Amino acid sequence: MRKIHPPEDLARDGRFFRITTEQRFNDPRGPRGLGEGSGRKGGNRLTPDVPNAPDAARSLMHGIFVGEIQALEGAGRTCWDFETGDGREQAPFQLKLDMARQCWDEARHCEISVKLSDWMGTELGEFSESTFLYEAACNPDPVLRLTGVNRALEGLAIDVFNTMKEFGEIAGDPVLEFCEDWMLADEVTHVKMGSDWLRRLTETDPERRAAALEFQRVVDKLFSLGGVRGEDDDAPIRLARRFRELAGFTDGEIDEISAISSEAAAEARAATSKASA
Repeated sequence: MRKIHPPEDLARDGRFFRITTEQRFNDPRGPRGLGEGSGRKGGNRLTPDVPNAPDAARSLMHGIFVGEIQALEGAGRTCWDFETGDGREQAPFQLKLDMARQCWDEARHCEISVKLSDWMGTELGEFSESTFLYEAACNPDPVLRLTGVNRALEGLAIDVFNTMKEFGEIAGDPVLEFCEDWMLADEVTHVKMGSDWLRRLTETDPERRAAALEFQRVVDKLFSLGGVRGEDDDAPIRLARRFRELAGFTDGEIDEISAISSEAAAEARAATSKASA
């Protein structure tokens, strides 16, 4: 079996519809479309009283589902793509064990997500799939995979799961609330794995650590979704500061992610103003 399996060759059946990441972000049924033009008090926060909240919640849940598939594929590839060892182009056996454990979690999340999507009235493939998570898992350096996937994208998953858990609680939907809560607990563990292995594998290699953290910043900014994620009360996806602390992020690292999200929001507003001028 070949190493570094290309994203375009991922196996999917006819129910799945693949688009680019840019197209995925601009889908008006997603969180970016929340509250548009409504002028509602409370801004764009995902709450049941937003006119298009059901579609936004179903879109987020479908995005979680395809993300779980790709997280399973990415963690599995890390077990296979690297020889076992402590070299720069190798992965330690204990790291592979952690990735194998993550595969087990992600497979279970796929099953939960399929049943939860059905509960929410969504058919598989009703929303599209972009392969951005798996693409980050194709980096030839295992440490950069950990920062790009486990810390950046699984970190985003923490924020999304927490947002969906709160949405389920407000909507009075215990099935949604508890499913999201159970998966959130696993995601905190996955991000903590990334944080611990980043520090362990780069303990004596500051240059490699700096490169890995820069890769994480790039992924974090790209997937701030034009500032949809933030710490403001009206942010569609709230930065889950407490859960990130449990996942091994320092206060300074969380502040940096918040600043990156604010910067992405400012750039999105500027782009919108320029387009409408």
